[in-house]
Amino acid sequence: MNIEQAEKYIKDTVKIYLSKDKYGEYEIPLVRQRPIFLLGAPGIGKTAILEQTAQDLGINLVSYSMTHHTRQSALGLPFIEKRSYDGEEYSVTEYTMSEIISSMYEVMEKSKIKEGILFLDEINCVSETLAPAMLQFLQQKVFGRHKIPDGWVIVTAGNPPEYNKSVREFDIATKDRLKVIEVEADFDVWKSYALKRDVHGAIINFLEANRNYFYKIETLGGKQTYVTARGWEDLSSVIKLYEKENIYADETLIGQYIKNDRIAGEFSAYYDLYMKYKKKYNTDEILSGKWSEELISNAKSASFEEKLSLTGIIAGELEKEMSENMENTDVLSEVAKVIKGIINESAEEIPEKIIANETYKKEIKLKGLEAAGALSDEEKRKQKRVIYILKEIQEALINTDDKDFETVKRMFNERIASAKTDNDRVRDAVHNAFLFIEETFGTGNELTVFVTELTVNPKSAAFIGRFASEDYQKYSSELLINERRIELKEDIDKTLEEWKETDD
Repeated sequence: MNIEQAEKYIKDTVKIYLSKDKYGEYEIPLVRQRPIFLLGAPGIGKTAILEQTAQDLGINLVSYSMTHHTRQSALGLPFIEKRSYDGEEYSVTEYTMSEIISSMYEVMEKSKIKEGILFLDEINCVSETLAPAMLQFLQQKVFGRHKIPDGWVIVTAGNPPEYNKSVREFDIATKDRLKVIEVEADFDVWKSYALKRDVHGAIINFLEANRNYFYKIETLGGKQTYVTARGWEDLSSVIKLYEKENIYADETLIGQYIKNDRIAGEFSAYYDLYMKYKKKYNTDEILSGKWSEELISNAKSASFEEKLSLTGIIAGELEKEMSENMENTDVLSEVAKVIKGIINESAEEIPEKIIANETYKKEIKLKGLEAAGALSDEEKRKQKRVIYILKEIQEALINTDDKDFETVKRMFNERIASAKTDNDRVRDAVHNAFLFIEETFGTGNELTVFVTELTVNPKSAAFIGRFASEDYQKYSSELLINERRIELKEDIDKTLEEWKETDD
């Protein structure tokens, strides 16, 4: 199955394992909860789906790579304890708590969340001395003499033998205690994930045209080469920072993440073209509706590849604007909840103190969720921005003579007015983008690609869904009608062909 299917399966399994009866007991006892074993090639995204599952369910996540563990760190260190039996005193070997088990309790203490996922990666690569202990763990859910806490689900992962020489094949007794999920690379699923994670447009466009380059592990001239989903995402992060600092991302840098010389070279050449087109066609002019005749002329006379690249660049920049605007709107909505909650407080209360108290509570909650690993990067950033704005309002109140709730309302309304202005600007940018593409390319393939990009990107789709766009509605409807006409024609042609064969 692909990563998306695996994520749903894991999420459903965790929900079932954590379900309780009317007496508060888990429906499936811990000892009967078979650990999940994700089996798939390296860099395919196994860790990412565990992070997403924990975030969606609001539970803890503790992750360990088992190749980094010795028998002592996994089981705990031995020590001598004195015990009395039938009046005689004996020395007995005991064990301290496993590092893994203790970290689970630490996370629960910090997050105040009692349930979670224990994710053990590369479990089929453990050392020979640790292998028997891992079998006991999978059977009895204990490390040494300490069992994992109730309410924790075990998920493990590993690579098939062809990808890792350290892999130890599980025997039947072990496999019979696992729920094995074999995961395969799937570009369409990864693209959906990549759009949510704002992976660089050059990477998405390049892979859309070269899908067989998305995930590739092979041996060339006795040298093992590999290109993974993880490699593309990590490359995206680094080239974004290079661009921010005006540093040229060359083929050497790309080759540090894409470990296949041919693919790294092809992407490097494409990236250079992508950046050249981005510089050649000023998207700020296009989105502000101030493009020149020269820009239109250059776009019309461009090659088909350049036209599609330009369309992708416009869509990417527009999606970035939409995403930032949506995030600003969501942040202010969170701030509004706090403001509305305190606006009816007693007039005797000091507004800045109330806001300070609410800010403190939010900071404590954020720290707990961060400790649990139950917070996405996007949600974490949003909550930090909410806290930042509340602190700004609090600081402004300290430095003004009007320390009342009307002042708080005025300060917040000023931010709302600014957000509405920005929202109007982004909606105008959407309109201008459609005008430019229609004026330049008509209603051909470029417009189809543009509308499709806005549709499949979850952030632009959310913006259009919330604020609407007459241009999008118009062109997407026309394109759907045209697609339906093509489908109907194909159906008619197929039916006529079948009739002809029947007559013959």
